[in-house]
Amino acid sequence: MEYKGFAKVCASYMFFVPLLQITFGDMTYTIPEEMRSGSFIANIAKDLALDVKRLSDRNARVDTVGGRRHYCEFNLNTGDFIVSERIDREALCGMKSSCALKYELVLENPLELHRITLHIQDVNDNSPTFSKDVITIEITESAERGTRFPLDEAHDADIGQNAVQTYTIEKNEYFVLAVNTDTVGSKSGELVLEKKLDREQQQEVKLLLTAADGGTPQRSGTAVIHVTVLDVNDNIPVFSQAVYKASLPENSPSGTFVLRISATDADEGENGDVFYDWGRVSDDVLKLFSLDMKTGEIKINSPTDYEEESTYEMRVQAKDRSGLVSYSTVLIEITDVNDNAPVILIKSLNNPIPENVLPGTEVGIINVQDKDSGENGKVRCSVHQNVPFKLTPSIQKYYSLVTTKELDREVMSNYNITATCTDGGSQPLYSSVTIQLVVSDVNDNPPVFDEKSYSAYLSENNKPGSSVCSVTSRDPDWRQNGTVFYSLLPGEISGVPISSFLSINGETGVIHAVRSFDYEQFRSFKAHVVARDNGSPPLSSNVTVSVYITDQNDNSPQILYPAPSGNSFMTEVIPKAAHAGSLVSKVIAVDADSGQNAWLSYQIVKSTDPGLFTIGLHSGEIRLQRDVAESDSMKQNLVIAVKDNGQPSLSTTCSLYLLISDNLAEIPELKDMSYEENNSKLTSYLIIALVSVSTFFLTFIILVVAVRICQQKKPRVLFDGTVTIPSAYLPPGYTEVDGTGTLRSSYNYDTYLTAGSRTSDFKFVQSYSDNTLPADQTVKSNLEEIIGSDVKYRSGLDDQCEVRPMKNYQYKSNNTRIAQINNMNSNF
Repeated sequence: MEYKGFAKVCASYMFFVPLLQITFGDMTYTIPEEMRSGSFIANIAKDLALDVKRLSDRNARVDTVGGRRHYCEFNLNTGDFIVSERIDREALCGMKSSCALKYELVLENPLELHRITLHIQDVNDNSPTFSKDVITIEITESAERGTRFPLDEAHDADIGQNAVQTYTIEKNEYFVLAVNTDTVGSKSGELVLEKKLDREQQQEVKLLLTAADGGTPQRSGTAVIHVTVLDVNDNIPVFSQAVYKASLPENSPSGTFVLRISATDADEGENGDVFYDWGRVSDDVLKLFSLDMKTGEIKINSPTDYEEESTYEMRVQAKDRSGLVSYSTVLIEITDVNDNAPVILIKSLNNPIPENVLPGTEVGIINVQDKDSGENGKVRCSVHQNVPFKLTPSIQKYYSLVTTKELDREVMSNYNITATCTDGGSQPLYSSVTIQLVVSDVNDNPPVFDEKSYSAYLSENNKPGSSVCSVTSRDPDWRQNGTVFYSLLPGEISGVPISSFLSINGETGVIHAVRSFDYEQFRSFKAHVVARDNGSPPLSSNVTVSVYITDQNDNSPQILYPAPSGNSFMTEVIPKAAHAGSLVSKVIAVDADSGQNAWLSYQIVKSTDPGLFTIGLHSGEIRLQRDVAESDSMKQNLVIAVKDNGQPSLSTTCSLYLLISDNLAEIPELKDMSYEENNSKLTSYLIIALVSVSTFFLTFIILVVAVRICQQKKPRVLFDGTVTIPSAYLPPGYTEVDGTGTLRSSYNYDTYLTAGSRTSDFKFVQSYSDNTLPADQTVKSNLEEIIGSDVKYRSGLDDQCEVRPMKNYQYKSNNTRIAQINNMNSNF
């Protein structure tokens, strides 16, 4: 018969526990046993006023209490509580008057717990049965009318009204049936002798005994009463106690003595012998206990389990040889032993958990069950490892796993948390479970460069696209949070965007040159590289990259004095009395490169007289190697090579023309001197020079006389100032290295000329270190000082010409220098 369950809410209340707000609501439902699977019991969601739509989100579930089978299930979609499998009340609760299944409805977010009690009603599905099909009774013929003879009780697995309610026997002339009810409500039948027996007339009587229950429909069972008429035995056995009680620890081994029942019979002889047997007991009792029919000792056949059954109530009987029977009750209480370790069940677990969760965040819920009772069933749980988690009691037998401090995936990406639960027994038992938690990544770490700053060295004249350097960074975050991309921070260098100089590979961090660099124009600059991860939001860090352009030997030496061929005609005059070591001239050169690439060396590569002159390897000063001899050619031509120290070395050559003469009249026309290298043309030039000098000499004498008359020997200076090579001529990148031949701004040569013709005598003057003519004074203003110096020459017309090489050159500009030297050469 299908039964629609009914329910009512017995009580509901709320209370608070640490960290969580818990709501309790106790629900009680009653259903009959033997309901078909799928039968509706109640709508729990409706009874508890829960939102059906949120049951799945809140991870709603129904758990059994005490580890029993579920028998019922909870529908998350409708909130219905239905039968999932057949419930047999007799198998579940035996002869207990009350049979209930206990459940717990657990909901999360927030955590709620509702207790559900499901009472199982008995259905009349069992018929009364007798332990024996034939009940044998021996009655003496002397038995008086009204004598009662107890009968075996019928057993019905049902309880209450569905248990045995009546006994009947078929109609006969000797006996009637009386039904008795004991203190515990059990009914038993007794034969009442209505008419004395006469063994001689009838030795035995057979009657049909029927036991019926009170259920609907009514069920019944029968047994045959076989009465044997005997001689006189008028006393029945009597038990020493109406109820026997014993206490037995669970798990007691087989053969353990429980108790002894005892009954006496007032009869003598064989009629006083008493035998013991079970009365109304279940098959489970017969399996667990044994009864010695002679001694009355009850022992254990197999170990008992407190968690299965805590008490046993058994009926025993004592019977004498004539079949007279009396009954008693045996109550055995099973005491609990701490034989069950706690059972840990993980009910909920948030996995993985983000590393930025706050301390105190609930990440999981566990349920602990212990079948033992009392202190043996009280459980304490904890986490003992050095992990940032702890177990906090929430509600009955539930614990919350919460964080105790901030997590950092980069330090620990997963945890193996061992939760240990221990009961309160005298010899405590414990259980452990390992919970694996994975910490998910949050973008909380910016990229960190391997170095605080980077320095890169790049040779000038590099090819565009060449690699400059590589920057690397580390981001301990995971996946896209740890993926780093590189870029150049926008900026300008001398007004030009940095992107015009460098580019960077966004994935590898390799920096490339966009253009070719020139050390002489651009020596160093700084760029800022940004490393940015791919997180949300992205994090970044900067680093400075200093790029230094290194020099290459790509500039040949540049000769400032004498001017390169084609620009001007340079000539130096050497007196014939000059001695070895005298300074003749100085080659001044510079190199736009730096370092050893600008270390210059000087060398005479060609000379009219190879043994006459020598040049300082690094100073460029040309000196006489020996005294001038009469046999030396008047015209000396030197080809000087200036070479730098680069790899490969670059060089430049210049020509210097020298005249050995003490008399200007001997000096040929300078303008007719050329760079001839062919000796075959020398004679022609000498003839032309002699004719020119003679003509010029005569003209010069006439001119001098005229000047003497007009100016009273006043000297006329060709120009009122020093012939200077300006320092401003030097390119801005020129280095100044002592002794290398590269020009220093503090080293100058000044040339002074007096008025007079080209025929005036010239006298060579060695270099001075102190008594030099200041750049802002003319020959005229310093005539007396010049005359007082150690070297002077005057012609017959008092015309004077003096060439003085000096230290501390003062350069004005290259153009000024060339113009002045050209003017001087033209006046010669």
